[in-house]
Amino acid sequence: MATNITWHSNLTYQERSELINQKGATIWLTGLSASGKSTIACALEQLLLKEKINAYRLDGDNIRFGLNKDLGFSETDRIENIRRISEVSKLFADSCSIAITSFISPYRDDRNKARALHAESNLSFIEVFVDVSLEVAEQRDPKGLYKKAREGIIKDFTGISAPYEAPAKPEIHIDTEKSSIEESALQIYNYLKDNNIL
Repeated sequence: MATNITWHSNLTYQERSELINQKGATIWLTGLSASGKSTIACALEQLLLKEKINAYRLDGDNIRFGLNKDLGFSETDRIENIRRISEVSKLFADSCSIAITSFISPYRDDRNKARALHAESNLSFIEVFVDVSLEVAEQRDPKGLYKKAREGIIKDFTGISAPYEAPAKPEIHIDTEKSSIEESALQIYNYLKDNNIL
């Protein structure tokens, strides 16, 4: 634990928001591998940026090239992975940017902790359940991960040898077997508009 540290205050969230004329929020996409999370996150980021809304995507794979490259896929490492992302996304939201996180984040408790962290600072946290059946996810399998998991090459793989706990009450539920990428991104965008976040 860090000691001898002091929080250095500057602008309040409200002051920053008024200066740049934007509110911050975290859009937390969760779902099985191959559900469409990252593709939807990319489309949403582009949609927001085209509307001159500052947004940044934090992707499960991309984060593991840098910030979380020291973590594996054990339950302990998965929990730490999400804890770090919760803190980083909170910083983005506090800076009045729209943080778009795209992580399997399989454990409900970890997602609830991310929500609580944002709530402590009165920051918007929107959980998006990117829903797909395991059968369809395995058919898609763009990275060949399900095949490797079924063969025992990949251990602790969510949906096969590790659990996925679906959100109980997500703000947004997207069924990617029925909705296109564009429709899914627009569904999130419209939610943000309708709830006065944009």
